[in-house]
Parts: sequence; structure tokens; C-alpha cells
Amino acid sequence: MTSLDQSPENGVAPTSEGPAAPPQQVVEHSKKSQLLSRLFRSKAATISLIILLLVLVAAVAAPWLAPNDPSAIKLIQRLKPPLYVNGAGTHWLGTDSLGRDVLSRIIYGARVSLTVGVSAVAISGTIGLLVGLLSGYFGGLVDDVFMRICDIQLSFPTIMLALTIMAVLGSGLDKLILVLGLTGWVQYGRIVRSQVISIKNDEFVLAARATGERQWQMLFQQILPNIWSPVIVIGSFTIATNIVAEASLSFLGVGVPPNVPSWGTMLADGRQYIGVADWLTIPAGIAISLTVLAINILGDWLRDYLDPRLKNIL
Repeated sequence: MTSLDQSPENGVAPTSEGPAAPPQQVVEHSKKSQLLSRLFRSKAATISLIILLLVLVAAVAAPWLAPNDPSAIKLIQRLKPPLYVNGAGTHWLGTDSLGRDVLSRIIYGARVSLTVGVSAVAISGTIGLLVGLLSGYFGGLVDDVFMRICDIQLSFPTIMLALTIMAVLGSGLDKLILVLGLTGWVQYGRIVRSQVISIKNDEFVLAARATGERQWQMLFQQILPNIWSPVIVIGSFTIATNIVAEASLSFLGVGVPPNVPSWGTMLADGRQYIGVADWLTIPAGIAISLTVLAINILGDWLRDYLDPRLKNIL
């Protein structure tokens, strides 16, 4: 039988194993494989990823992982050391000055830290991205106005500005996220502006302009996809910065309310007992340090990965 006899017109199924995957899917699969392969070559980045996954699991599954109610006050069991056993079970990291389980509060604190870190980055990144796109693309008066606003905000220390606003508005998780989001957009705006200025006169942008594309189409369809790399890197580092800022503001008493389990409030509650009950501050300090260090290491690796000059080194 000839090959013509095996054609679909002759009623015989082709002998090939199946249709080939679309080229776009092949490219995306190759990029994902390359990303994971380079990630696992770095032991520090791999360990950091594992730490962040554990923190994420703790935040998402806190109601099921926490051995006790993090807000349950039992004064009769106050300041018990780690591995303390009572009728309700074992307090693996001891109890605080109000008899609350430290391990449960550490687990629930991961939820607060990640929520603040990611949500504030979403707000500041969106504002900075829009400001940078408009300032870099249009230039002139628009650029001057936005850059002067950036200069004014940069003249105030971020933590002091956030502290002042929180003192006026009062404590609260939603207010804390809003304040960190509104005070952290400047670095996004300045980086995005510089990226837009460097590529807005490239050939692909001029070609899109020659075809009659609208300005918003060029901004979001031509320019924006080519400046994601620095935005992603800044976002990863800013998450770590926001976690530290949340802990700092909560430590000072103007962050989340005292009844909300937070690593910063745990440090504040345990500072007066640090000489006799160091288990109140050490776990929270370790949790903050490991989470921030892991995010910074992954952000540093991501910066190197997205840098075309270093692709052959990683």
C-alpha cells in the first residue's frame, strides 16, 4: 500500500503518533523547564524557595496547622517555657504573658506578614507602573509634575512618613496595607520611567505608531510587555521591605491591632520579658529574618536570571 492509500481521504488513519504541539506551547514549556533548571542549580535559591513555600503553607493552612487558638487568653498558663504540657496538649514554643500559644501565633503571623507584603506591593506597583508609563512616554509637563512629586516624597524617610500617617489614621490591617502601598510607589515609577524612555523610540514602537495604533495600545501592548523584568525584581524586594515595615510599625504600636497575631506585635509584647522569657521574641525574630532573607535571595537570583548579560553564567 502506498503512502497515498494512508491519507485521510482514503479512510485510513495516518500512522503518526499525533498532532505536534503548537510552537507557542513548546516555547512556554521550554522556558519553564529552563527556569526551574537554573533555579535548582543554586542551592541558596532552592532553600529560599522551600522556606517561602513553608511560610505560604503556614499562612494558607493556619486554621488547620495551629495547635491552639492564637487569641485564647489563659492567665493561669502565662509565661510557660517551650514544650510545656497541660491538659489541652503541648505548647511547643511555650506561652506568652497572657497564656496564648506562641507557636499558633507564629503560624497566624505568617498570614499577616504575607498579606501585608503582597497587597502593599500590588498597590504601590500599580501606581508606580502607571506613573512611570505616563511620565516616560509623554515627557514634558507630565514628566516634570510626576518627577517633582517623586522628589517630594523621597525627601521624607519612608518609615517616618508611614509612622506619621498611621498615627493619624489609627491602627488596622487595611490601613497599614494602604499606607505602605501609597508610600512605596516611587521606586517603581522612576525605574519604569527610565525603561520607557530607553525603548519608546525603538523600531517596534515606531512601527506600531506608523500603523495607527492608539497611544494607550502602544503603552500597554507594545511597551509594557518589554519592561516587566525590572518591575518583577523590584516587587520581590519590596515584599521583604513591607514585611519589615509591618513588623516595625506593629512593634511601635501603630501597625495591626494588638489582638491580631503578628510577628511585630509578638516582638513588642515580649521585649519587657526578654530577660526571663526569651522564647517570646526569638521565634518571631527568626521567622521575620528567615522570610525576609529568603525573599531577598530569590529576588537577587531572579535579577540575575532576567539579566541577559548573566544568562550564560547561571
